[in-house]
Amino acid sequence: MDGIADYEFVRPLGAGNHGDFFLARRPPRLPVSADHVVVKVVGGTGQEAFRRATRELKAFARVRSPFLVTLYDAGQQGGVFYYSMEYIPGGPLSAPAETPTREHVLRAVACAARAAQALHEEGIIHRDISPGNVLLTADGGKLADLGLSQVLTPGATITGMGGLGSAEFTDPAILQGDKPSPAGDVWSLGATLHWSLTGQGLYGPLPTDDPLLTLRKIYSTPPSLHPDLQPDLTALITTCLAPNPKRPTAHTLADQLYRLAT
Repeated sequence: MDGIADYEFVRPLGAGNHGDFFLARRPPRLPVSADHVVVKVVGGTGQEAFRRATRELKAFARVRSPFLVTLYDAGQQGGVFYYSMEYIPGGPLSAPAETPTREHVLRAVACAARAAQALHEEGIIHRDISPGNVLLTADGGKLADLGLSQVLTPGATITGMGGLGSAEFTDPAILQGDKPSPAGDVWSLGATLHWSLTGQGLYGPLPTDDPLLTLRKIYSTPPSLHPDLQPDLTALITTCLAPNPKRPTAHTLADQLYRLAT
């Protein structure tokens, strides 16, 4: 794919929830100073793709936070939906342009927690917080990809999850059928923090080439924290993984991370 609408793609950036991301040259009509933007091409066509696109755009429209990536533009071409947003060259925690310091990781996850709190206050849950969706800025980070975001409404039922690579960052209770909630985002923030600090997941190596075995291991293996983590970080992550009522809010988690980063 060379582009969409008046966006000329430079290179692919990878796949996200229900779509593919591309680095693109900013079209002259776009009133921003950056030379490049990121374009998400929403997967599929027809009503399902329309629902996916509008769900993401509504989430972006409802929340104003400096810790969420900035949305620039949205449209449709040939039945394919797309939207553009700011390009953050620092890359995600899963594949940073430069290896971040411990303090930078803490600030980045704190910023993601601030973004999650802003979503929660508007009755929205992200549902797919992972190292791949926390982008590194000079002084912290921003949360990206609202492809699975869901407005919490009474009686709502929610299906679907992120890709298999996101499963280890998802609250196991949700994987087994519980309704997503803000506390599930906090679990994901704790798992993201652990992976970003240690390079290891909570369940050890996973057979990601076999979805059934991956999920079976997650279901049958209690989360285990890396023994070399500092005690204060071990305690903080443990609270994020605690049973739902005992978890901190995203706001409280952000405050604690900022304190540890100083």
